[in-house]
Amino acid sequence: MKTLESPDQETITIGEDNVVTLPLGLLGFERVKKYILLSSPDEAPFMWFQVMDDPSLAFLTVSPFVVDPNYSPKLSDDDVKFLGLNSPEDALLFNIVTVRNGGKATINLKGPIVINRFTLTGKQVIPDNAADYSVRHELPVE
Repeated sequence: MKTLESPDQETITIGEDNVVTLPLGLLGFERVKKYILLSSPDEAPFMWFQVMDDPSLAFLTVSPFVVDPNYSPKLSDDDVKFLGLNSPEDALLFNIVTVRNGGKATINLKGPIVINRFTLTGKQVIPDNAADYSVRHELPVE
């Protein structure tokens, strides 16, 4: 077991069975391989994809299906094989949210983080149909 400080300074105990490994890292953060997905009912549907070894570094994420129920990225055969996905149900998808000046937020639908829900191995992918999506899809204001 390992402990981790959340962004609000709360200490969380985690097991290795909760650690998401991205062997290739995220774009711009290729050296960072281990993450933990943190959620809070107060922040739903948003979650934090926090770096294991640096609690001050976390990415705000959301399920793309909250934003676009018809979201359907087409993964390449190489990505499916890399992740060990046997069916679409094996995959968890999250997309990074960027909060812009003025409080507007966008989601990157061109670069989802796909995680095998059984092995917790993930990869940020560029879907074969990426041209159908935006890197700055605006989130609705509620």
